[in-house]
Amino acid sequence: ISLGNEANINLVDALEYLGEDEQTKAIILYIEGIREGQRFLDVARKLTPRKPVVALYVGGCASGARAGMSHTGAMAGPDFLYNGILKQAGIIRVNSIEDLYAHGWTLATQPPMQGRRVGVMTNSGGPSTTIACTCDAVGLDVPRFSDHLQKEIRKHIEPHASSANPVDMTFDLSMKKLAVTLPEMVMESGEVDAVVLHGTMMTGYLKEIYPTLKDIIGNIPLEEFLKFGQIDRTLEAGTFALSRKHNMPMVISSFFDHEDNYIKGYLDTNTPVFYTPENTARALASLYRYKQIKERAPHKNVAVPKIRKPAQEMIQQALKNKQKALDEHAAKKLLACYGVPVTKEEPAKNLEEALSIAKKIGYPVALKACSWKIMHKSGKGLIALNVENELQLKREFKNIQKNAGGKIPVLVQAMLKGSREFLVGMTRFTGFGPCVVFGLGGVFTEVYKDTTLRMAPLTDADAREMFAEIRAHKLLEEFRGMPKVKINKLSKLVQAVGNIALLHPEIAEIDLNPIIISEAEPVVADALMVLENKL
Repeated sequence: ISLGNEANINLVDALEYLGEDEQTKAIILYIEGIREGQRFLDVARKLTPRKPVVALYVGGCASGARAGMSHTGAMAGPDFLYNGILKQAGIIRVNSIEDLYAHGWTLATQPPMQGRRVGVMTNSGGPSTTIACTCDAVGLDVPRFSDHLQKEIRKHIEPHASSANPVDMTFDLSMKKLAVTLPEMVMESGEVDAVVLHGTMMTGYLKEIYPTLKDIIGNIPLEEFLKFGQIDRTLEAGTFALSRKHNMPMVISSFFDHEDNYIKGYLDTNTPVFYTPENTARALASLYRYKQIKERAPHKNVAVPKIRKPAQEMIQQALKNKQKALDEHAAKKLLACYGVPVTKEEPAKNLEEALSIAKKIGYPVALKACSWKIMHKSGKGLIALNVENELQLKREFKNIQKNAGGKIPVLVQAMLKGSREFLVGMTRFTGFGPCVVFGLGGVFTEVYKDTTLRMAPLTDADAREMFAEIRAHKLLEEFRGMPKVKINKLSKLVQAVGNIALLHPEIAEIDLNPIIISEAEPVVADALMVLENKL
């Protein structure tokens, strides 16, 4: 369906229609932009558990990234947004038009994949190794076959050939072995969940060698020579029906096209054919990804809490004061209104107050410049950590006010113990509303950019998927003597940020960085809330 400029029918309408169409087995989307972000997510969430959707998004180049006032806003661009939204919707994202069509074709025609184990059979070592390596890279497994299965395979291959998986026939041209005997044996073994064949061919190969053999075989016409490559009916019935017979995905990797009789046979029976080994493995990865999508817990609507009056009053007062942001302490007070764990702290107007607060909190403490006009403090001499005593506090307090250029309040904060730091943030996009970001935090946030995104409101399942997606996800588990993070509390924190954004549209951006894991508890150590003054 081509939608033109979407004057009165948009992409979401088409998606909804195809989701209900019984003849449509899979849906592919070419996306330049989505106008109705929330409706798109709602529609997709309903249909993806029963029908696969593959998408190519082409509007997310670096030049389109937005510039925000917080770390979160600065990192979040259109590509990052769509990557998170598509995952949240259960849509499989690909990176080329070629993969868009090929993966959609595979999902529409192949039986569901029951696991991640792939069996590879080939007549050439190079392509099989490429397939196996790509499988590893995309999260699939090419397991070594059992001794029993290898013993059975060895009955059909040359002594120097490999039976382990990949099965490499080393240019044995017996198509019966490669196209029927070996794949059927592997499918029946129970040791794989999908099969890849590379090298099934005949007339395409004969056409290639004909010029070399023409004189040797008596100059017979090419048409006569190709008759040697005809597929007998028994073999034809066996190979092209394997996938349906065993209810298992089978895809073909080949350097030939439809002019080869085997490749034509596969194409005619809707067995996907790929012209590079890597593409074959990536298509299977989409099949496996869809298995995971179908197994996700059903989506449940989220109940957003009521607005807390003290939080609303804080925001309104800041806007009347023409503030562009809340100071760190005010931001944390607002977070605490919604149950977000924050550091024990108090702002001090002068040195005497700072000494009194530190004594009450207990050393060591952290000192920070506390003004809405100072949105970023790192590297500017505006933070002092691990302040151990009164003498050190007096020195650091004076340094902070000197570096700030005036007698601004200084936040005296309990010093948290913890080596693991994460980030939770929020930024807004036209057409989508507030989106929540989670990832690795601390001073290297913008270096590693190990983050992921979901649109608010978030379910517990959304939050847990975000935790699993970052590269540093193992830091949430027991790690080098540190206990497992209390995931339930971290999940509630992430969801609360999304709820706050929905309840208070005056907040343009939120940046909670770092969230320190103290023992196993997540605690917000620093907070920034950027405001959008609509008064």
